[in-house]
Amino acid sequence: MKGMVAALAGPERVEVRSFDVPEPEPGAVVARVRRANVCGSEVHIYHFHHPLIRECVLGHEFVGEIVALGEGVTTDYAGQPVREGDRVTAPYYLTCRRCPACLRGDFNLCQRAYAFWSRPPEVEPHFHGAFATHYYIHPDQYFYRVPESLPDEVVAGANCGLSQVLFGLHRAGLSAGDTLVVQGAGGLGLYAAAVGRHMGARVVAVEGIPERLELARRFGAEEVVDMAEHPTPGERAGRVRELTGGYGADVVLEVTGVPAAFVEALELARPGGCVVEIGNVNVGREHEVPLAPGLITRKMLRIQGFVRYQPWYLHRALRFLEQHHREHPFGELTDREYPLKQVGEAIEREEARRVARPAIVPDL
Repeated sequence: MKGMVAALAGPERVEVRSFDVPEPEPGAVVARVRRANVCGSEVHIYHFHHPLIRECVLGHEFVGEIVALGEGVTTDYAGQPVREGDRVTAPYYLTCRRCPACLRGDFNLCQRAYAFWSRPPEVEPHFHGAFATHYYIHPDQYFYRVPESLPDEVVAGANCGLSQVLFGLHRAGLSAGDTLVVQGAGGLGLYAAAVGRHMGARVVAVEGIPERLELARRFGAEEVVDMAEHPTPGERAGRVRELTGGYGADVVLEVTGVPAAFVEALELARPGGCVVEIGNVNVGREHEVPLAPGLITRKMLRIQGFVRYQPWYLHRALRFLEQHHREHPFGELTDREYPLKQVGEAIEREEARRVARPAIVPDL
């Protein structure tokens, strides 16, 4: 059986290539991709800005359907029985459980995390990314069966954005009664608003696009700071202090990917507060910003960056959606569907920072 992949052949150059769909090795699973979202990470990879992933099969947020199970695979990583035809999703990275990071229990920092995604598609088993007709789940890769109650458009982003903010906010120690300021109301920010709300926090969203501000309210934000009304960092910090009795936020979550937003987050946080950095992933001089380290010292801030997540947080994300997907418009996080041959156009739409993410549907 033949399948197709959207291969990144060079900066901003995508080619659709055909390969034989492999039989799964022992412990592996082959899934047919039903739907894959275009995440902001794809924009970085598309421009060759990612330090590890270049000529590759694009895509990582997805939901698929099992077409073949390798020898020994009878359950997912939560012990739920699986069979051909079941919908599944998987973290987009490996956990080798042998490297120094894994031996510390930091599975999200596995040194082999991108051992397959960083390969060109010509290397077997070919289907290394989610912008494809099929996806190969490796023996060292967690995967989970998708609850029947969750539509594809709701669950497609669980293995990236939702799992990421669940992990970050839990590790930051967000508690009931805290104020959480979310910088940016794109996909990550909207997930964070919902998660923060259901953790008992008061959520404040900072955003400049009117449609996103409205979505933020529908995802659980009690207050919004409109960047059109408060155009400078000082004005936005002043507004957050007004909303918090002059004190600042307990937790600030940066998910815009704009370097200057990190500096602003230091001003938004209260003394002794926590700044969680997820959005900024690029390194290099062009991504550097000036800041006064003394602000961190004098406010005694905790700064925590997060890359990937412990793989079992994907199971928590599925449970979260199962419980709350009717309370928030998760289906509206994607607004337009593209076939594989239009992957480049879909990525450019995501880069334009529209209201919602595009989705790749290979069967179109």
